[in-house]
Amino acid sequence: KKTHRAAFFLKEAMLSIIRRWTGLKEFLLAQVQVSVILLIAHLGNIFPKSYHRNENHNPKMFWIVCGTMLLIALLTMKRKETDPKRGVQLLNRAQTEEWKGWMQFGFIMYHYYRMYSAYNEIRVFVSAYVWMTGFGNFLYFDKKQDFSIDRAISMWLRINYFPLLLSALLRVPLELYYVVPLHTTGFFITMATCWVASHLKETWGVDYWKSRISALVLCTVVHILFYETPAVGFLKLFSDEYHFRFQADKYSALIGIWSGLVWSRLTDYIQWAYGGENEVLWAKWLQRFIGAFLVWIWWYAFGYMSDKYSYNPVHPYIFWVPVAGFLMLRNSSKYLTELHSTALEFFGRITLETYVLQFHVFMCNNVQHIPIVIPGSDENGLWYLRFLNMLLCGVIFVPLAAWARKVTVSTQNTVVELMHEIRKGSDPQDPISCPDAENDDDVALLKADGGGEVEVEANDKSEEEVKHRTPQKSEDP
Repeated sequence: KKTHRAAFFLKEAMLSIIRRWTGLKEFLLAQVQVSVILLIAHLGNIFPKSYHRNENHNPKMFWIVCGTMLLIALLTMKRKETDPKRGVQLLNRAQTEEWKGWMQFGFIMYHYYRMYSAYNEIRVFVSAYVWMTGFGNFLYFDKKQDFSIDRAISMWLRINYFPLLLSALLRVPLELYYVVPLHTTGFFITMATCWVASHLKETWGVDYWKSRISALVLCTVVHILFYETPAVGFLKLFSDEYHFRFQADKYSALIGIWSGLVWSRLTDYIQWAYGGENEVLWAKWLQRFIGAFLVWIWWYAFGYMSDKYSYNPVHPYIFWVPVAGFLMLRNSSKYLTELHSTALEFFGRITLETYVLQFHVFMCNNVQHIPIVIPGSDENGLWYLRFLNMLLCGVIFVPLAAWARKVTVSTQNTVVELMHEIRKGSDPQDPISCPDAENDDDVALLKADGGGEVEVEANDKSEEEVKHRTPQKSEDP
């Protein structure tokens, strides 16, 4: 009788939860849609007519296509004037999406046209994505102090849900989508680091800066003890590919976390230099000179290397140099911080989906071949037929990626809502505070969309930090 009674109450509880789950219909519809997307990806991956990607090595077309995208970016420039209440926005959300967009476009075309000579630059792009994961998530956790299981599962779903389904259906190892585990690991490292910082402050009474620096120093020591000792061989238990990929970006998320910590100071400088009635001219041009110098010195010392096996070992330690240089140039005036390309912003919002689908829809046979959709567009075809073939594949590929993002976000939202309902149990009066993933989009992949999604603006300061800072006049950097 006790067993039957327990089963009865369990059944009633489950039915009650399902009845209160308002997102059930949306969840089921999303699973139907993702099944269609997966089927299209499968059919694209086994496309019968194709040729090997090595036969598509074409630097000239790579630069023509990238030049075309640059023209589109310039034609879609939009200016959003600074809100006087918030001040100049350093690395705002629209600019971050734009940054992700052009890097992702270059990354895909690098694969498509086998642009071997751009290897070092593409490595920097990948590391910049992982940097954004540490940076964006630090800003989120430092401001929101949200270390809930909801946040963890929500972000895990956003990053892994679609790639895992794709990997399982197409029977390809997840290491093909190596950015996915990089972003996932970066997210949880950042979450753990920020939790330690918060715990030091709330439990032990350590002030803001000491608690944050202590947590980041601990995180740094753990990274060094793992990556700079034989312990790193643990990654080979998974695969040699993971061993290489994680070492290539072993400090990317960590440097992103440190960048997030000092970002408020850089924001103070931006407000001083560009937030007044007149910009500080000497500061603007000094910033541009230093930014250009950093990009040049990276290229002169490392970027020119044609042997990737010589470049790879030094990359984890110096990738931040061109990243810092770019950010200094991109934000070297108030006008530039207000400007962004809407076309690249759109492309930046679907980076996770374009990343995984490029292997099976834009290209095929797990990125090893180029599909021939237009007759005569094979490796020996006329250049304009091959170009049109690429555009036609892109017309299918990009909307499919946008659709995949939409259904992933629907799944993410509805699953988190279900978690709330399960936790409430029989108390229907408990309010729901489901994080809205559609509006919870990356500053930074997290800005990885490759990364996760974060809505904290890059110059928003945590309430704790504001309390522990000495007030400064806007005239002083």
